[in-house]
Amino acid sequence: MPFPALGSLVAALLLAGCAGGGSGFRYQPPDQPEAASGLSAKPGWATNRFAVAAANPLATDAGFQVLRAGGSAIDAAVAVQMVLTLVEPQSSGIGGGAFLLHHDGRKVEAYDGRETAPAAADERLFLGPDGKPLPFYEAVVGGRAVGVPGTVRMLELAHREHGRLPWARLIEPAILLAERGFRVSPRLNTLLANEAHLKKDPAAAAYFYKADGAPHDVGHVLRNPELAAVLRRIAREGSKALHEGEIAEAIVQKVRSHPGNPGRLSLADLAGYQPIKREAFCHDWTAAGKPWRLCGFPPPSSGAITVGQILGILNATPAARLPLESGLPSAQWLHFYTEAARLAFADRAQYIADPDFVQPPVGSWMSLVDPAYLARRASLIGEQSMKVAQPGTPTGAAAARTAPMPEQPEFGTSHISIVDRFGNALAMTTTIEDQFGARQMVKGFLLNNELTDFSFAPADAQGRPIANRVQPGKRPRSSMAPTLVFDKDSGQLALTGGSPGGALIIHYVAKTLQGVFHWGLDPQRAIDLPNFGSNNGPTLLEDRRFPTATALALRARGAEVREQAMTSGLQAIARTPTGWFGGADPRREGVVMGD
Repeated sequence: MPFPALGSLVAALLLAGCAGGGSGFRYQPPDQPEAASGLSAKPGWATNRFAVAAANPLATDAGFQVLRAGGSAIDAAVAVQMVLTLVEPQSSGIGGGAFLLHHDGRKVEAYDGRETAPAAADERLFLGPDGKPLPFYEAVVGGRAVGVPGTVRMLELAHREHGRLPWARLIEPAILLAERGFRVSPRLNTLLANEAHLKKDPAAAAYFYKADGAPHDVGHVLRNPELAAVLRRIAREGSKALHEGEIAEAIVQKVRSHPGNPGRLSLADLAGYQPIKREAFCHDWTAAGKPWRLCGFPPPSSGAITVGQILGILNATPAARLPLESGLPSAQWLHFYTEAARLAFADRAQYIADPDFVQPPVGSWMSLVDPAYLARRASLIGEQSMKVAQPGTPTGAAAARTAPMPEQPEFGTSHISIVDRFGNALAMTTTIEDQFGARQMVKGFLLNNELTDFSFAPADAQGRPIANRVQPGKRPRSSMAPTLVFDKDSGQLALTGGSPGGALIIHYVAKTLQGVFHWGLDPQRAIDLPNFGSNNGPTLLEDRRFPTATALALRARGAEVREQAMTSGLQAIARTPTGWFGGADPRREGVVMGD
């Protein structure tokens, strides 16, 4: 059976009483791995009937056991997310938000669990007394940047519509692991050691660090009884346990009473939060002469539109015909890619924000991926780098009334891809934004700093408003790009994938799609390719992954080249003639499991 051993993996399930949708599911904790699999080669994993890819082996295993017990893809996603809250607290959790794309064999649905700005927030939230934007971490650390979390309520909605196993059963893996403890991985230990702000919160310091201030050692068994108690409440009461009552009161108290950087979250904000079902952003794309259908998340995510623009612009350039050279993207191909990325990121900064607050060009977000428009954008690419691109005007659009948003840091996040035996599949990207979020721990879990995904400046120097400025009840723009790809001719699902990585998510996902569908790589080999990109500034190359000649050739074309760490966390599962093949990023701890 093609799934990886996690130490001496225990995958046995006690399946008594499986009638009635598998309600007899019982979680069996695996032997926990002492070594993380991040920063190590991954083989890729072939499966026959189902597969789950997640950012931590314990989370993957929880989803695997749910699928093996007859659970749906949504059931597995609930179990995976709850375990990630415990074992990957730096990236996602019940204190954050998520975007979920789900395919039931007939239609694609987009579940928006993005955080919202409190009702008391306003566009000056991130301006200091001098009227200038705050330094990033002055805004992040504390209560100011905490948005209303949406992950649990969104998963509850998706489970109500597509779940097969009881909700409470799906929380049991995380409860058991929180009570018994899990071993600190090398990645978590490293991030804790390099973290400058988490110790400022007494609750977080007591949980993550030893008495001498050093992080708990790799392999230390970390128990979280407070989180176990919260999860038991969520198992019994659903999202209401988090959004109302004692837990909600603790969240609001933590946010509003921060001594140096209080926030504006209220009990009414938490109680009133609602996930939104949106129309998935789907459009046609041709790769290697074959038609595909790309489906991603619509605004407030910028991921699907920007990925679609980059790939569409590339198809209108000679890059569409360029192969890999010695197994790597060539300098010529990278020139076309990074120029396309500059053009796409310029449009992203100009237009994309919460669609309940801004209107798309020409009344449709599809205008930004119109082939004729993308061909016009591609015609701007020359032999020399444009360095910084300007936004375009889609066909028929009036001049923009908003100003482009200045670039700001974006971080964090985790990705989950799942296919089940019933023909369902999902791609879910989930986040608390920056590493360890707002660095505020409440009852065993961390709160997000998602509001710093809004523009700190509400307007430009001429007073033109920025589309992604802070407004009450608004959802901040995201780069998360959960993606489902379909064979245009047959309608069959071809791939589910996505990545963490802030704004660089867009490049990581585009790279994987290019690798699989243009260059014919399997998902693991596509994920393994070195990372690259441009957010409409310097050309970024993953450090020590490209020949020196590549950087020199790009500089000769006028690009400012920066070689730096680009730590993606890609997960992808693709259809094969005999089932599925999944890949997980060698830069992190993720694995794929299936049967």
